[in-house]
Amino acid sequence: MSDHTVLKVEGRVLTGPDEACDELWVVDGRITYERPRAEAVTVRGWALPGLVDAHCHVGLDRHGPVDAATSEKQALADRDAGALLIRDAGSPSDTRWIDDRDDLPKIIRAGRHIARTRRYIRNYAHEIEPGDLTAYVAREARRGDGWVKLVGDWIDREEGDLTACWPRGAVEAAIDEAHRLGARVTAHCFAEDSLRDLVEAGIDCIEHATGLTEETVPLFAERGVAIVPTLVNIATFPHLADGGEARFPRWAAHMRRLHERRYDTVRAAYDAGVPVFVGTDAGGSLAHGLVADEVGELVRAGIPPVEALSATTWGARRWLGRPVLEEGAPADLVVYDEDPRADVRALAGPRRVVLNGRIVG
Repeated sequence: MSDHTVLKVEGRVLTGPDEACDELWVVDGRITYERPRAEAVTVRGWALPGLVDAHCHVGLDRHGPVDAATSEKQALADRDAGALLIRDAGSPSDTRWIDDRDDLPKIIRAGRHIARTRRYIRNYAHEIEPGDLTAYVAREARRGDGWVKLVGDWIDREEGDLTACWPRGAVEAAIDEAHRLGARVTAHCFAEDSLRDLVEAGIDCIEHATGLTEETVPLFAERGVAIVPTLVNIATFPHLADGGEARFPRWAAHMRRLHERRYDTVRAAYDAGVPVFVGTDAGGSLAHGLVADEVGELVRAGIPPVEALSATTWGARRWLGRPVLEEGAPADLVVYDEDPRADVRALAGPRRVVLNGRIVG
């Protein structure tokens, strides 16, 4: 197909949770609602904005950074699943070359993870001490696309369990510096201990958030701190616990408790008004292309289907400052045979994927 092919998308164009129209056109890679004079190739079905995976890792596998060919395969798997916008929540690889490819998803990068020394997965992060946190946050704020990623907690081998990685003063100074530079900050957090300090220090988002409690959920809601639960990743906790139980029994028991209450935790956060967004955590030990599975997990947790859908479409894009299906926006959209608002399982089978105005899948 020529890059200049005009498309007509007809059927139901879902411009919002409760808003739809019958058709749109794609001209020169952008959306328009004004009928062009040129002949168009027609695509029929239920159209959504390109899905968002708000916690993904392109350029990373379980061992660390990967080569460009592997990064390309990861990005293609996400694209073919309909994820056309990725918030890359930490990667040691330089994936800027992807920005020059019109056939690969758009990426919002958070730079490289910033972790405490020997308190994270080997080869993933900058491993530093608290005195250097602000400097490294400033560095990654300048390298990223408006986000910085901290590792807020991890197993402490001496304690034999998850503990917070950073003192309160260090995270306050680091988050203040990121905000001064125009970046938002998120943090990996499995456990309970680090959450209050991070939220009161001004953090913008928490990844996983399995440690939310009756005491901290209202704090998140009051401060407007978002969570990205990554439930498809939390499903691996029992396996991880089995593997580490002999050496760290307290940690293993803790991980199982966090897993057992995962749906209740997410539903409590949603019910309290905490913003919840879709993220898969693909790229470490998980495969790419799981965005539909994660939406299904949010529904299992008790989030209404349309709200779970918004968490990967309209709401997620607005949270990240990116357009939806509006006049003049880049034509990044996914078309389905059935209405995904009625059954989110429809997301697993895109009929057409349109990226930058071209049919790519």
